[in-house]
Amino acid sequence: MNVYDEAHNLELAIKESEEYKQFDVMKVKVSDKPELEKMLKNFQQKQMAMQAKQIMGETVGDDMKKTVQELYTIVAQDPLAAEYLQCEMRFAMMMQDVYKILGDVVSIG
Repeated sequence: MNVYDEAHNLELAIKESEEYKQFDVMKVKVSDKPELEKMLKNFQQKQMAMQAKQIMGETVGDDMKKTVQELYTIVAQDPLAAEYLQCEMRFAMMMQDVYKILGDVVSIG
């Protein structure tokens, strides 16, 4: 068994997964709507900043939590944005599982 060949097989399996295909379709749909794309990016940047603080063990202020929640509420009202976020979450969960499996090999997971 060649590790590199298996890595390429994993790449192909990911690209052929329903999670990837659906997320890829949604990325294209969102990119056709620049205002929505901008709104989603703004939400995601704020969400990632909050998550980074949590990971670093820093206290996340109520203002930051409130801002992220308000942005999510606004973004999720758009059906396309809501579907995009759902597809993104399903794809991210699948990738997280793959990373865990790979991490178990080197005892980092």
